[in-house]
Amino acid sequence: MKFGVVIFPGSNCDSDMIHVLGQVVGHEVVEIWHKDTKLQDFTEEDCIVLPGGFSYGDYLRCGAIASHSPIMKEVIKFANRGGYVLGVCNGFQILCESGLLPGALLRNHSQKFICKNVYLKTQTTNSAITKGIPTGGVLKIPIAHAEGRYYADDYTILDLIQNDQILFKYSDEQGVTNDDSNPNGSLEGIAGICNKNRNVFGMMPHPERAAETILGNTDGLQLFNSLTASVLT
Repeated sequence: MKFGVVIFPGSNCDSDMIHVLGQVVGHEVVEIWHKDTKLQDFTEEDCIVLPGGFSYGDYLRCGAIASHSPIMKEVIKFANRGGYVLGVCNGFQILCESGLLPGALLRNHSQKFICKNVYLKTQTTNSAITKGIPTGGVLKIPIAHAEGRYYADDYTILDLIQNDQILFKYSDEQGVTNDDSNPNGSLEGIAGICNKNRNVFGMMPHPERAAETILGNTDGLQLFNSLTASVLT
């Protein structure tokens, strides 16, 4: 399985993601520049990753300008063909702005930037990225965002629930989901979702920052291992 990591002006988690996918998970990784107009040699069994950061300085709206980068036309075509796409933090914002995922990421309820470890409760195993994680399993993954509050209209939220598209909700260490365990005010405590075709994934927490023993946390590695195992088996 090959991974392509798209680099936008202002991306700052691209190197972390490249390191984890290549050196830790052990797969081929290709850097993709935002001005590229082709995805070379990627098949539907590969994955394009939109990393975290502050693409285009977060001007206009987070992810809005990046969603119009030349490479995004190809990413959208790739996703529509069934290829896997993962967006983390700013990448999640870009996926929503580009229409690959529903909803939007608004400013945190506290109106402050939040950088800390949080807990996520897995909501479904019906996706490649969560197939290897038991439903109800709790992961400790860091967040680092000012605009991470997931929002969608009532119809969209109901659709996400009915179609089992919610991947993760914020919880406490015991897996309890309530207002106290929701760091940014996301509706339904949503921390990550997928599309209806279950090949596009977006999440605000950073699994690449929790994927090595040297960091004291390998919970994020479970997502990458689940994705690669699901695709390759």
